[in-house]
Amino acid sequence: MAHFDRKKHWENIYQTKQLAEVSWYQPNPETSLNFIEEFGIAKDARIIDVGGGDSFLVDHLLGLGFTNLTVLDISEAALQRAQQRLGEHAHIVNWIVADVTQFEPEDKYDLWHDRAAFHFLTDEVEIEKYLKTVWNSLATDGIFIIGTFSERGPTKCSGIDIKQYSEQSMDERLSKSFEKIKCVSVDHKTPVDKIQNFVFCSFKKQQKS
Repeated sequence: MAHFDRKKHWENIYQTKQLAEVSWYQPNPETSLNFIEEFGIAKDARIIDVGGGDSFLVDHLLGLGFTNLTVLDISEAALQRAQQRLGEHAHIVNWIVADVTQFEPEDKYDLWHDRAAFHFLTDEVEIEKYLKTVWNSLATDGIFIIGTFSERGPTKCSGIDIKQYSEQSMDERLSKSFEKIKCVSVDHKTPVDKIQNFVFCSFKKQQKS
């Protein structure tokens, strides 16, 4: 079986498709914003958006007055597009080009946000490594917000197999290190009017005994 070059795949996606052509296009990331705002965190809280690409979440967070933002994505092209869109405001954000499964954070974050990145991890070793990175990267009582395709959602995205989750399977997967706060089911309408069902959950970092 040929080796799958994850970085090459995503660079190609962002170099050949326009912003509104990708299925995850979302001009108003309402669910993510609602989750973040519920916690009433300080405007200087350290927030990382993993797999953020050229998502509009960072635009909205800047507009709300958040000042300590990091966006990580495997695709340099995606981050460049976001930076070009933000113009003079791009310098406020810390941009990281990295495969999250190889990411070794230098900072501690108050909030880790992941919409539609985690479900691309189907290998057990990578899943466990990712969750370990999240736990290690979060400050004490840090918040983890995660959105993935649900069991009623797609089984593939951008030609890649994904791993579906339910509220129960998500909680079971994370319960060793995180305490569930809440989960919601959300329908996302793609640019071609297809409906993709997501499960969005928030978790709080638990201190290990």
